[in-house]
Amino acid sequence: MALGWKRLVKTNNFGYHFVHQFRAVSQISYTRPSKNASFSKLSSEDISYLKRVVTPRGVVEEKEALEPFNTDWIGKYKGNSSIVLKPSSTDQVSKILQYCYEKKLPIVPQGGNTGLVGGSVPVFDEIILNLGNMNRIRDFDNKSGIVTCEAGVVLESLSNFVSEQGYTFPLDLGAKGSCQIGGNLATNAGGTRFLRYGSLHGSTLGLEVVLSNGKVLNMLSSLRKDNTGYHLPHLFIGSEGTLGIITAASICCPKKCRSVHTALLGVDSFDKVTELLVRCKDEVGEILSAFEFMDRNAVELATKLLSHVRDPFSESFPFYVLIETSGSNEHHDMEKLEKFLEYCYSGDLISDAVLAQDQSQMNQLWTLRESMPEAVNRSGKHIFKYDLSIPLEHFYTLVTEMRSRLVEYPCHVVSWGHIGDCNLHLNISSSESNESLSKLIEPYVYEWTCSHGGSISAEHGVGRVKSKYLPMSKDMEAIEWMKQLKQLFDPVGILNPYKIFSQREE
Repeated sequence: MALGWKRLVKTNNFGYHFVHQFRAVSQISYTRPSKNASFSKLSSEDISYLKRVVTPRGVVEEKEALEPFNTDWIGKYKGNSSIVLKPSSTDQVSKILQYCYEKKLPIVPQGGNTGLVGGSVPVFDEIILNLGNMNRIRDFDNKSGIVTCEAGVVLESLSNFVSEQGYTFPLDLGAKGSCQIGGNLATNAGGTRFLRYGSLHGSTLGLEVVLSNGKVLNMLSSLRKDNTGYHLPHLFIGSEGTLGIITAASICCPKKCRSVHTALLGVDSFDKVTELLVRCKDEVGEILSAFEFMDRNAVELATKLLSHVRDPFSESFPFYVLIETSGSNEHHDMEKLEKFLEYCYSGDLISDAVLAQDQSQMNQLWTLRESMPEAVNRSGKHIFKYDLSIPLEHFYTLVTEMRSRLVEYPCHVVSWGHIGDCNLHLNISSSESNESLSKLIEPYVYEWTCSHGGSISAEHGVGRVKSKYLPMSKDMEAIEWMKQLKQLFDPVGILNPYKIFSQREE
């Protein structure tokens, strides 16, 4: 066995029933986004004022320097902004928004720009407000584990900080080295720890938000329980910067587990993957912290295109499952995990397994899982990425259907995901631009997902990409109330315009 792994050689499907009505795409009337004529054009006078607010060091104007801010990380969505503002304080953000509100200048808030739906880049020439310079950790309570930090703190830096204090940050993402906590909150990012710690809605105690008119809404509570009326912070978590700009947050972190173990399992059918999940929850549920899956196509793509990624098995399997447990008793946790894997092996639920023996091997297993997006990006010039919630009984069916549907086209169809919370990442890449291929993919993926009780977005939001498909996943009455909230918080419409809703509201 390669890499010196500890290898196990000892010798009712789970589903949901949904009644979900959705509107087929042919029934929805869309308006192609058009530039809002009520917005003002940025003038030299405006630029002079904004430079005084953030100082010249906080302004980017050079054409080449603007390009990475105007382009999303996969290079698919591009804007044409002529200026990036990088404030270093909430006061500066407030002054910028107050001015833009009065002048009707549209703003796009931007964090690490790692999203998949074009939500953090301009559609036209909106001002980019990048929060990367607001990267201070304001406070940490080592008794409660509550950290208060600014929006521009990089997730990995924040995670490392609380880890040094003996705590775990409740969010972990493959893009942790570049994504920022403000953007994570604005999109309600999920990630690999969702199964154990839930969403940021549950971990976030308070927010500091600057509204479209520049007023600062200070809701930085450090109380775990505060039942005094409406819980306003929840409105801004997942709002994608359309209601206000998050500048700081108070987040409760759990104590760091002293015993962490990681295993990679080879499985020969998806039915066994789902049964494995159920058994895993039954047998090691109290220490289970991650349950991730990858299909063979994804693993082979990653190991082929990325030299630093290795498959620890000597043979390939149709499916791979990555399990992580986190607890407080090393001997108890290891014994429990080993017994569970032995049970799965003897019960023919898994075909092979490796159990990491040290931190280095754990990192190798997680590298395999977290390298999937990079591998897809290298596999073709034209990429379709889907972040979907699908009931477990239908979870992998979409992948097999897409492979059959696209069998005549030279493309890769690969998938992975947080199967513990029914989040599928479906990825299709092609080296050739083909309009007929695109039409076979969209809107079919969204129609299929909604017809099977799923959601068109699990954790990346709506942005500019999925706005026209929102009525397939949300009731029209709910969408109307969302629009009314947008009108209430942003009456001029300057905050991240053309996002979430397919038609701009004037």
